[in-house]
Amino acid sequence: MSTSASFIAHLIELRTRLLHSAIALLLVFICLFPWASDLYALMAKPMLAKLPKGGQMIATDVTTPFFVPLKVALMAAFLISLPFILYQIWRFVAPGLYAHEKRLVWPLIVVSTLLFFCGMAFAYFIVFPVVFGFITASAPQGVAVMTDIDKYLSFVLAMFMAFGITFQVPVAVVVLVRMGFVSVEKLREARPYVVVGSFVVGAIFTPPDVVSQLMLAIPLWLLYETGIVVASWAGKGKTRQAESL
Repeated sequence: MSTSASFIAHLIELRTRLLHSAIALLLVFICLFPWASDLYALMAKPMLAKLPKGGQMIATDVTTPFFVPLKVALMAAFLISLPFILYQIWRFVAPGLYAHEKRLVWPLIVVSTLLFFCGMAFAYFIVFPVVFGFITASAPQGVAVMTDIDKYLSFVLAMFMAFGITFQVPVAVVVLVRMGFVSVEKLREARPYVVVGSFVVGAIFTPPDVVSQLMLAIPLWLLYETGIVVASWAGKGKTRQAESL
């Protein structure tokens, strides 16, 4: 097969995988559409639970009450269809990988997805109640906390991304070690810098209060330590396998 024909075949394959992913996302979104408002109410529950009795959220734009729940439904549809989308990505890249790369990539995709969901769950169930409780309790007397639903959605999405990416640290550490870019010993030597960097990241990507900064910085550091332990264990297993050959 010529180079141009091979390139066209890859483009057709990419179009097919993208089309399958888009159709899956659209079908899930259509199924979730009738419950868009319920999904937003579920996402807003941590904030509403911390507002004073009778407190509520507000919408400052005319179209916000309609579009914000749709955005939440689209986000939920993406998360539900994410395993299928990742499978389509895998089907596209798998033919170009060696056997040992296939054995490594697929588990990493699965673990990364699960860790991202764990990061979102950690933010929703643990971080949000603490942060929103702190924020509402810090409001000056006479000030009613009435958050705009669009700004609340932006804040929640940013926190979901921050904690979802943070929970990818063990995967990143293991990949760097397995690919030979860094050794476990170097990672251990870099521990003091990682601790400082964790608190810097916590200060950048969380609200300006000590509680939320600690709740991102400490898990980031602990996840780094987890990555070192897993990489060290995997390295020992690889060494024993090589010695047995």
